[in-house]
Amino acid sequence: QVQLVESGGGLVQAGGSLRLSCAVSGRTFSGAATGWFRLASGKEREFVAAISWSNGGTYYADSVLGRFTIFRDKAKNTVYLQMNSLEPEDTAVYYCAAGEVVAGIPEPYHYWGQGTQVTVSS
Repeated sequence: QVQLVESGGGLVQAGGSLRLSCAVSGRTFSGAATGWFRLASGKEREFVAAISWSNGGTYYADSVLGRFTIFRDKAKNTVYLQMNSLEPEDTAVYYCAAGEVVAGIPEPYHYWGQGTQVTVSS
């Protein structure tokens, strides 16, 4: 069993920055990946970014490329999402998820956190 706990959400003005954290505990496995997804009101769940635990390879949605950075601290078993140049359209509940492959769709991710709210005011 894998547990994920997100933190770092909050209210920020457009153009500002936030850093989300996802602490991963429990069983880990080689080739594991952690991804960030977001769910905005009235919209479908959207992939944001993902990272491979083993080699640090990353994958981003076009909508956040160049503004968001995903990285991991293996010693702390934590994945971060640094979000810069935030826009009101980034407002959503952000979820981290763990799976066995880096993917831009939710199905390969078997474990999910409880989510953290990010609100960007204009």
